[in-house]
Amino acid sequence: MDGSWTELADGVLARRHAELDLTTGLVLGTDRALVIDTRGDDVQGAELAAAVRELTALPVLVAISHAHFDHCFGTSAFPGSPVHAQAGCAAAIAVTAAAQRAQWVRHYRDAGDTGTADALAGTVPVLPDRPVCPRPGSTHTLDLGGRRVELLHPGPAHTGHDLAVHVPDAAVLFAGDLLENGNPPAVGPDAYPGRWAGALATLLTRGARRYVPGHGDPMTPGEAARQQADLARLARASP
Repeated sequence: MDGSWTELADGVLARRHAELDLTTGLVLGTDRALVIDTRGDDVQGAELAAAVRELTALPVLVAISHAHFDHCFGTSAFPGSPVHAQAGCAAAIAVTAAAQRAQWVRHYRDAGDTGTADALAGTVPVLPDRPVCPRPGSTHTLDLGGRRVELLHPGPAHTGHDLAVHVPDAAVLFAGDLLENGNPPAVGPDAYPGRWAGALATLLTRGARRYVPGHGDPMTPGEAARQQADLARLARASP
């Protein structure tokens, strides 16, 4: 195992991974478990699936926060599980998978990490099959048994198809890469920097006590609000 769990509330856990400082999530109900993001290749996904099975034998649902490879290329490790994502995510994976794979295989080979390069080169991502939240601000509820989880699309931000996961009874919100702890959020070519602060403000209205970023340790409401304010300042300063 190359990750470690942190319990944020009863049955709500974040798993921290050294590779890319990634953070995945697990939410347990009485009937089902929800895995949030699946890591970056078949091997990494299998590691996560094994770690989940050490904690629970419940049937698994999956939620994908966005189409970047490190969050979704490991989904093959959860065969038969319904895979939820914002309505535009599957198409984004299908269109960008080959280019993402080529870019990051080169990155790992250049870094001398041939094991990860080979694993990624052999990975064909599984597309989400449960499209949800087609419009900014729309939500979708999952019943895990004794616990309801809200999936939320706050609008274009890190990508055009970001999906957050809110666990109201635990006051925990998994924000994907709308938040990043330890580094400024990554603004790539598919980002919407002028709208990011507004999307993050929508997540802050949920009143969570812990915000789980896509990378880095869980954040307090104050830390999340400061990052939102920084993004708003950057948007105002942009031409």
